[in-house]
Amino acid sequence: MEDFYTIQGEGFYQGHAAYFIRLGGCDVGCVWCDVKESWDTEQHPLVHIEIMAARAAASGSKLAVVTGGEPVMYDLSALTKALKEHGLKTNIETSGAYPLTGDWDWVCLSPKKFKSPVFSIYEKANELKVIIYNKSDFAWAEEHAARVKSTCQLFLQPEWSKEKEMLPFIIDYVKNNPKWQVSLQVHKYMNIP
Repeated sequence: MEDFYTIQGEGFYQGHAAYFIRLGGCDVGCVWCDVKESWDTEQHPLVHIEIMAARAAASGSKLAVVTGGEPVMYDLSALTKALKEHGLKTNIETSGAYPLTGDWDWVCLSPKKFKSPVFSIYEKANELKVIIYNKSDFAWAEEHAARVKSTCQLFLQPEWSKEKEMLPFIIDYVKNNPKWQVSLQVHKYMNIP
């Protein structure tokens, strides 16, 4: 769908320079999605993998973040191979709705209620980022935290349109459950993609 050099705005790599590759196509259908234009694959031209990898490398970034849409809808083996051949670390942001393919240095699992993650993704997750839309989402977050490995970084992130409402609850929750961290979409404060 698009690719661009920016600052990672959320999660473990927040604040790091990163080259984003956003793949078109998603059948998860989150109501709060801020890139719904990514859902329809027919709306986006095909781009050769080598071109994507070369653009990422030319940016000067050391980190390539593959996101969507839902990137695990595709076999990503050739893409990660090309990115690594260009000297980039590979990072994926996924709901985990399909089995993971490719060679990833970092896997950010952000499960969605609209389409459950496949079981195999939990052992591969380096980061669990749960979007908090309602107070009931804390219990849902704990269900997923119980499935990831003990070294997985745990993040709670307010859904953007409800940030002011939910952030105080997230802060209290993290103070009472310090295994979790707060993630904010700081790229939106900086007004960058």
